[in-house]
Amino acid sequence: MAILTVENLGHSFGDRTLFKDVSFRLVEGDHIGLVGANGVGKSTLMGIITGQQIHDTGKVEWLPGTHYGYLDQHTVLTAGRTMRDVLRDAFLPLYKKEEELNEISMQMADPDADYETLLEKMAEIQDALDAGDFYSLDMKIEEVARGLGLDAIGLERDVAALSGGQRTKVLLAKLLLEKPKVLLLDEPTNYLDEEHVSWLRNYLKNYPHAFLLISHDTEFMNEVVDVIFHLEFSKMTRYTATYEKFLELAEINKRQHIDAYEKQQEFIKKQEDFIAKNKARYSTTGRAKSRAKQLDRLERIDRPETAVKPEFGFKETRASSRYVVEAEDLLIGYDKDKPLLPPLTFEIERGEKIALVGMNGVGKSTLLKTMLGKINPLGGKVIRGDYLHPSYFEQEVKADKITPIDDVWNAFPSMEQAQVRAALARAGLKSEHIQRPLNSLSGGEQAKVRLCKLMMHETNWLVFDEPTNHLDIDAKNELKRAMQAFKGTIVLVSHEPDFYEGLATKVWDVQDWFTSGKTDL
Repeated sequence: MAILTVENLGHSFGDRTLFKDVSFRLVEGDHIGLVGANGVGKSTLMGIITGQQIHDTGKVEWLPGTHYGYLDQHTVLTAGRTMRDVLRDAFLPLYKKEEELNEISMQMADPDADYETLLEKMAEIQDALDAGDFYSLDMKIEEVARGLGLDAIGLERDVAALSGGQRTKVLLAKLLLEKPKVLLLDEPTNYLDEEHVSWLRNYLKNYPHAFLLISHDTEFMNEVVDVIFHLEFSKMTRYTATYEKFLELAEINKRQHIDAYEKQQEFIKKQEDFIAKNKARYSTTGRAKSRAKQLDRLERIDRPETAVKPEFGFKETRASSRYVVEAEDLLIGYDKDKPLLPPLTFEIERGEKIALVGMNGVGKSTLLKTMLGKINPLGGKVIRGDYLHPSYFEQEVKADKITPIDDVWNAFPSMEQAQVRAALARAGLKSEHIQRPLNSLSGGEQAKVRLCKLMMHETNWLVFDEPTNHLDIDAKNELKRAMQAFKGTIVLVSHEPDFYEGLATKVWDVQDWFTSGKTDL
């Protein structure tokens, strides 16, 4: 029996059709990956399924009583509560039953109480608590918190003090603890480092219920799903396959579609030529009219569409001095009594490409900002070289209501509109994207707008903080190629080995700085 039924779903944004006639069923145990390029409507579809967005046509029907869980990054976390408090909310029904049990125990002290009835209620509640493993809930919370790296932050930390990435991890942990019948996950590996991505991979591989997953992490997707929903050109195609196999099958389908379209176009042209030559002749006009009717009845194959692929490239300026950054006993953070990392001593030389990897939430982003001079060090010293022209891609940037074309134009007012449009097109954005407010675009489209502006600055030092979050596969591959071709210096924070391997000349693992005490790099 289907847990979720979607029939003939259609949705548009303005005059742009995101998808039409989308139909699928989700049954118990389905492990499905929802894939497609940035901006095709994957997150919108997820929003429609959960009732957060209204669709134009079709129907979405959940099996009554189905408990589904959605990673909603806009959930409000109340200040004054700890991470542990939020994670315990996953088991609120069980904690309420414990309260009922305690109340009944107090009632048992009344000599006039109906002991038989109260004992029956106690037994029912106790059975429910045992069935829910109530007495091992703290162990479950610790296990999931450890798996996603929350234990390194501290479960007693106030949620108001969390970064955006840490907040997302708390919401993900709470969702996994709830263990709903259907998990709906939109880019869950963002903000997770390699160790925690690996833990989540194993968790989902063994998940006993259904899930629908959006992810641009190909290795992750390939190992956890066995069905692919491919959203492209407003249509959805289902593949019963791993992600790797889907890529092969999709390419075959695309080739067959192109071949069928070209053969039909050739057939149509021959028929039209025959009709044009023979419709005026008395002896052949009947045959011409017959063929014209055949063409009218012919079911036309849609013209194959091609996805817009970005072309990234960074403008290089004169070379910097030999040393880009020199640090000695550098302490970073926001509280003098609590530096985020041990004292660091290192040198970054011109032309080096350094990947900064390891645990999240312990100071990688803060280290980048300290290197750039955006944050003052707590101690030690940091020296920046001469003739530096840094370009910085920040991990979290709040999107405005301004359109991409105005955003770029404001940054480069001397450009003509045609030049701005061409620059955005090179970043992989279509005309319909660049005239919509930035805050209505997908995360991947917003990242491409920021990359577009970055590429228009002359630079000799690229500083990237998780640039691949939200980017689709084509954009990731093209960004890696452009960074490999860049002759200047790069410092990159990334949690994706597929991205930084073959690009980085050095890999600095933050975890080593804590475990081995090695801070002289």
